[in-house]
Formats: sequence, structure tokens, C-alpha cells
Amino acid sequence: MPNLTITTDEETLRWARIEAAKRGISVSKLVGELLAEQRKKSEEYQRALAEYLASPPWPLPEEPPRADGRLWPTREEIYDRAIFKK
Repeated sequence: MPNLTITTDEETLRWARIEAAKRGISVSKLVGELLAEQRKKSEEYQRALAEYLASPPWPLPEEPPRADGRLWPTREEIYDRAIFKK
């Protein structure tokens, strides 16, 4: 396995030593596992994003009603106010 040198603050290093001891592994092994987990999550996210973007868009309803049954105002109705006509 290749080696990797990292630089971190004392508090993070202390946490890593304690966490590695809890798991019964070395700090080096802990860092390797954490990086592998992060890589896996990133790859899964990228795969899911690509799948989502490749899917066809969902059709939007033409006139979605409000909870009380009324229709939403059109864009023209919203901007047909005196304040916007100045």
C-alpha cells in the first residue's frame, strides 16, 4: 500500500488517536477508512445525480389548484399592477 503524509491540528489528531483506539486500528488505517467512505459516498452521489439528470422531466400540471380549490394567478395577473407600470 502507498503511504500518505497528512498535516492536521492537535485536537483533530487527538480525536483520531482516540477513535482509532476505540476501533482497535491504527490512525493510518482509520484515515484510510474515512477517505474510502468519503470516496464511496461521492461516487454514489455522482451516480445518482447522473441518473436523475438522464431521466425525462416530470410534466407539470397545467393549472395546479390551491388547497382551497382556487387557481393560482397567472403571471400577467401578478404583474398587472400599477406599481409595475411606472
